[in-house]
Amino acid sequence: MEKMIFKRLEEIIQLLTANNILGKEILSFNESCQYMSISSSFLYKLTADRKIPYYIPNGKKIYFKRTELDTWLSRNRLGTKSEIADDTLNTLLRKS
Repeated sequence: MEKMIFKRLEEIIQLLTANNILGKEILSFNESCQYMSISSSFLYKLTADRKIPYYIPNGKKIYFKRTELDTWLSRNRLGTKSEIADDTLNTLLRKS
């Protein structure tokens, strides 16, 4: 019973944390990792390689704009099989 209560409390804490992150415009490094569900080492690699936009206002801590993270996560969209088939058909019809 006690384990169940602790497990439920942990779930509630995670939900509250996620809700707090969604309400913020600027995220810390750890919040950004949590928001994108990636490891801190991967995010460090992305920042070191300058593959993701970030800010260092005082030269130490790294911050991210949530909207820019959304844009970064949404890049390189792959079309569905249906979209690809439609595009192919349209291309063939234009060439006829």
